[in-house]
Amino acid sequence: MTTNPHPPARAGRREWTALGVLMLPLLLVSMDVSVLYFAIPAISADLEPSATQQLWIFDIYGFVLAGLLMTMGSLGDRIGRRRLLLVGAAAFGTASLVAAYANSAETLIAARAVLGIGGATLMPSTMALVRTMFTDPAQRTKAIGVWSGVMTAGIALGSVMSGVLVEHFWWGSVFLVNLPAMLLLLVLGPVLLPESRNPRPGRFDRVSVPLSMAAVLPVIYGLKELASEGWNVRYVMSVTVGLLFAALFVHRQRTAVSPLISPELFRDRGFTPAVVLNLVAAFGMMGSAYFTTQYIQSVLDKSPLEAALWSLLPSVPIGLAAPVGARLVQRGVPRAHVVGAGFAVSACGYVMLALAGTDSLWLLLAACGVLACGIVAVMSQVADLALSAAPVEKAGAASSLLETGTEFGGALSMAFLGSIGTAVYRHEIPAPAPAPARETLGGALAVADRMPGRAGDALATAAREAFTSGMHAAAITGAVLLAGAAAAAAVTLRRVHIRENAGRADRLSPSGV
Repeated sequence: MTTNPHPPARAGRREWTALGVLMLPLLLVSMDVSVLYFAIPAISADLEPSATQQLWIFDIYGFVLAGLLMTMGSLGDRIGRRRLLLVGAAAFGTASLVAAYANSAETLIAARAVLGIGGATLMPSTMALVRTMFTDPAQRTKAIGVWSGVMTAGIALGSVMSGVLVEHFWWGSVFLVNLPAMLLLLVLGPVLLPESRNPRPGRFDRVSVPLSMAAVLPVIYGLKELASEGWNVRYVMSVTVGLLFAALFVHRQRTAVSPLISPELFRDRGFTPAVVLNLVAAFGMMGSAYFTTQYIQSVLDKSPLEAALWSLLPSVPIGLAAPVGARLVQRGVPRAHVVGAGFAVSACGYVMLALAGTDSLWLLLAACGVLACGIVAVMSQVADLALSAAPVEKAGAASSLLETGTEFGGALSMAFLGSIGTAVYRHEIPAPAPAPARETLGGALAVADRMPGRAGDALATAAREAFTSGMHAAAITGAVLLAGAAAAAAVTLRRVHIRENAGRADRLSPSGV
């Protein structure tokens, strides 16, 4: 018995250089999720948007990005991933220029919407191109680990970069930094990146496009509003309407001649568990961020820029998590064990978070680092599993499903864990506290600032303790859920590992006996 005489070609210097070029737009797209954290006050002073316009300036990017991921992933499979990537880079760069010099709130909202469209083309295209450039399994695992680490780091860097730029320049500079990277991609992309597409894509199913957006956007919107505003019939109805359209979208994909998302993707036993586990990992990551950012600013009383800089520390070990996971898999450790251990480590991070008091900066930072390392190890491995299971001609659609699941997981986490934390906060806050103080920690601190002497200090202390108790309850819930995910991953992916081993055995050739 000898191995297949035609093993996958190994990537060389050209492919690794191309990966570096691809990481630039990915970094910027992920940074744009949080890049307005410190720019909003300056934008408000300059453009004087209404309260509704300010919300749209902040949220429209994420909504458009989430709503178009599946459409753009499928479109890239049809017209070519490199072509779509370059079109998206041009759109992203142009919209960044318009946003930087916007002279009205309406112009800035429109530019942010186009940035979301560009981001929706860039994210699945970069992952799909990684799938096509790195055909050797070991190299692909390493490349996807880099992809996961860069995306996670971008979200953390966005807020810090905006704080530094706004402090030294004007608010439009947070958009202008996108231009050099997009220009570099437009110049080097045609030279370094291979074109790839589905050779038999079929007709583009236009009906599925509005159905996918009607499924994604109401759910994302409803979950985010539930997290920030609390339970409201309007937001629950939004989620319900989105789920109804999701059912229609699934039915359309199962019955259409040429669906936007082919059901064939889910026939591989590794793809569906990978998508679900990726959603759970995003749930774990965003749930902690929802509390820790408020804790550092409001409980520890740090300035926004100080809070952002402290928040960078847990990102330092993240760069090691994905490569370590990839190396373990390459050395023969079953992927089920690596993913299960990643979830278990992240659950330990939540347990550490549950031990933090009202003055536990270093414990909180350590908890965030442990949690993030486990999550990144999980996300890099399940992304590799999903892309390995998907046919190469459907890599764009597979990538878009993973990223849409990430958006859903983050929104669901903020709604679910945020609701738990809010409920405990309202239960713990003293009954005589004014109504605004009973709603949120920020409201309580604002009320406390207006109260005289010890009364204000007592309210602020009680609010900080109540918020910390809410964080503890959410952290315990998160730890239990991630521990359950660790067990589920160990069982589910073990079956996939057995099937992968059987597939490798089947590929052995009898020639040369």
